[in-house]
Amino acid sequence: MHDGRLARSLVIALFFLLSSGIFLIGPSSTEVLGAEEETFEYVGVTKCKMCHKSAKQGEQFGLWEKTGHAKAFETLATDAALAEAKERGIENPQTAPECLKCHATAFAVMDDLENQKITLEEGVSCESCHGPGKSYMKKKTMTAIRAGEVDGASLGLIQPTEEVCVECHTPEGNSFFKEFVYEERIQKIPHPIPEAAEGEAEAADAEAEAEAET
Repeated sequence: MHDGRLARSLVIALFFLLSSGIFLIGPSSTEVLGAEEETFEYVGVTKCKMCHKSAKQGEQFGLWEKTGHAKAFETLATDAALAEAKERGIENPQTAPECLKCHATAFAVMDDLENQKITLEEGVSCESCHGPGKSYMKKKTMTAIRAGEVDGASLGLIQPTEEVCVECHTPEGNSFFKEFVYEERIQKIPHPIPEAAEGEAEAADAEAEAEAET
């Protein structure tokens, strides 16, 4: 008798807990599943080039083209890369995930590559170091980020810190690794936006906003 009442009480208690979203142990269901992870879209170097090719803006695109990053995918077809791949049992480095993950920004969207604007041939492009650009690429948005009005990270923008770089610049599994000292390497690929250009962009954005309000 007592056992029956106890069982019924436990069932009722469990029903209450489940219906109210409360659990005795562990996190809530929303914490377990988490909110749907936001994904950011890649736009490819063609889009980046539109605002970052002129001398006035700092010629970032032209500077990138001269770096090893721009040729990272190409290097996978060199004799040295093919020989190394053969030793590791890899037939084609340009299609091997273990190679592409650090030689092509587009590897991040390989499963949907045919519908992407970014390509493997771009190698290690802008969005490897700065994050997928679709959500932050507009000048108005970047102005707001620089002004501290918008958190760039919330739009997919990342800072090319040492932690970002050493994800690939590591000796682990890399026979071609060269000593990587972040502070030294970062000085070899500077590509800042001139202060004058930033000021003009902010002024243009302010003017556009003023016109929109009239």
